[in-house]
Amino acid sequence: MIGKATKMNEADLKQINEKIRARMDELERQSQAGKDAQSVVELDQQSIGRLSRMDALQNQAMAKAHQVNRDLKYRRLLAALKRIESQEYGFCEDCGEPIPNGRLELDLAATRCVSCASG
Repeated sequence: MIGKATKMNEADLKQINEKIRARMDELERQSQAGKDAQSVVELDQQSIGRLSRMDALQNQAMAKAHQVNRDLKYRRLLAALKRIESQEYGFCEDCGEPIPNGRLELDLAATRCVSCASG
């Protein structure tokens, strides 16, 4: 059961802001750690075998896909910070009703209430 929607006070918003920034920092660290995995795969088959090169290409593709996912999460969190600044955070972008606190705890960047998100 997703928690009941309640109006957030300044302390709540400050805590959420800190959680969002911590998550953004974590995503940046993960991005830095994943840079090597996204680097160009060596074409010289003399230095590595064909199967090893195929593994390296597959690992590179997965690393790039993870980076795209991290970038999307980062942009969603950045948008959530902007909603906090504009005092729109915690309200459904479709119906304008408050988003339940439990939903926001699960997804800090949620923009829609359960009803609107489920269609």
